[in-house]
Amino acid sequence: MTNYNTGSDAANTAVRSFLTKVGEHYLGRSFNTGSGKGKEDWLRIRDAVFEGKCAYCYISGVDLQIEHMVMFNRTEFGLHHPGNTVPVCKPCNNRKKDQNKKYLNWQDHLREVCSDSGNESKFDERKKKILSHIKNEKYPDLTQEERHAIRVVSEKLYESIKNQVESSLELYKDLDSAFVKK
Repeated sequence: MTNYNTGSDAANTAVRSFLTKVGEHYLGRSFNTGSGKGKEDWLRIRDAVFEGKCAYCYISGVDLQIEHMVMFNRTEFGLHHPGNTVPVCKPCNNRKKDQNKKYLNWQDHLREVCSDSGNESKFDERKKKILSHIKNEKYPDLTQEERHAIRVVSEKLYESIKNQVESSLELYKDLDSAFVKK
């Protein structure tokens, strides 16, 4: 639960909303994992494709969360799309960072999970299963131009929303000064 909301929080939410809509554009329909066909897709992915197990560590019998393999944010531009989602346990849904404090991509994260759990030999098998899932769900293989366009829109949207929050505060201060605190 968020205890403190910033303009950056609002901006990040707007970017995720945009990435959801782009994912739905490529999918050709909604991917609302809370209801309807999107929920059916998610339950099929979780229960049938990954057999109720974490896609990374293969633990079962725990609550599984949605992991966007290509991260669903303004730096990685992962789309909210069935082919970009796998079920993971809570510990595996906490991406590790590299020495430059950048989040690992899903393959490097998987390698870390496998090595941390003593399952180095399982890395190739689990990677192959995830890659098959991506292909079967027809996750779009975006061109450099498409990725660049998504990046440009995401960055503009992020800055615009963040700036709008700040300018709204300044407007409020002006109105408060002019009309409320006479």
